[in-house]
Amino acid sequence: MTGPLDHAARDASIRHLSYAYVRRREGLPAADFAAYWRNVHGPLCSRLPGLDFYAQHHFAREPGTNLWPVADGVRILAPAFDGAAEIGFADLSGQAAFVARSSILFGDELNLFGHAVAYALPHGARTLVDHEADGARSGPDPLHRLHLYLSLQPGPEAAARVSQDAAAFASSPLVRKVRLHLPEPYDNAHPAPPSPGVDHHVDDDWTTLAVLEIAFDTALAARAFFETDAFQASLKVQAQHVRALAACRVSAVHVFVRGGVVTTAGLRGADAAGLIQGFGALNQTAADVTSLFLPA
Repeated sequence: MTGPLDHAARDASIRHLSYAYVRRREGLPAADFAAYWRNVHGPLCSRLPGLDFYAQHHFAREPGTNLWPVADGVRILAPAFDGAAEIGFADLSGQAAFVARSSILFGDELNLFGHAVAYALPHGARTLVDHEADGARSGPDPLHRLHLYLSLQPGPEAAARVSQDAAAFASSPLVRKVRLHLPEPYDNAHPAPPSPGVDHHVDDDWTTLAVLEIAFDTALAARAFFETDAFQASLKVQAQHVRALAACRVSAVHVFVRGGVVTTAGLRGADAAGLIQGFGALNQTAADVTSLFLPA
């Protein structure tokens, strides 16, 4: 019997990437923030030129306990993020086209973000394994998915060790997805994204990061993974390459652009896309209908 298909290759077109974590504005209710982000801000971003990939990862603000074991000598961070976004491009010309029009997007961020920090990945991220059949998901996350923020020790050995661990994790039958981001160090002198009125400053723990997206079928499968030899081996040397760690649990994933094609969520908003899917309204996905929502 063969195992589930690996769809990691579908991310190969994302050659240049920006990864940003966000925190909602003080006083903005969580439900209102999430609705605006997925239904207003998301479709606005999706309509900008040059995009190959755009996804929002919404986090559970009450993430749970024991999400990721931490070794002695590694500090636990509690950033209270509300989510993260990936914006990807197939080539530099697409990225330039997006940047040229991006002021209308970043001008909207004051409405919902109090804190947002974007990290540059000029060579993209690395998807080591992906057993999810749906690459354009929009809705609650059926998996137990985490975004791990690893504040790295100085020196290139730390990133190399994280890459080694990610490859070992990806080989486990308990793991559904592993995607590794190794961005360039963040520079407070060049705030990103350039959103007026939004805080973009980071302290030392957030300057040099690795971000690991890892997903399991259930939290129980994750706990079983923590008992495997591969994980225990990484835990023994964790403090040698990681100085601090934060784990955020994903509650929903919304893909607005995939392979340069705007999804139904990108065209209509995530809630409308959910209704269309729930009703089985195939007519709403036909070309003569979707063309009405595309830019002239």
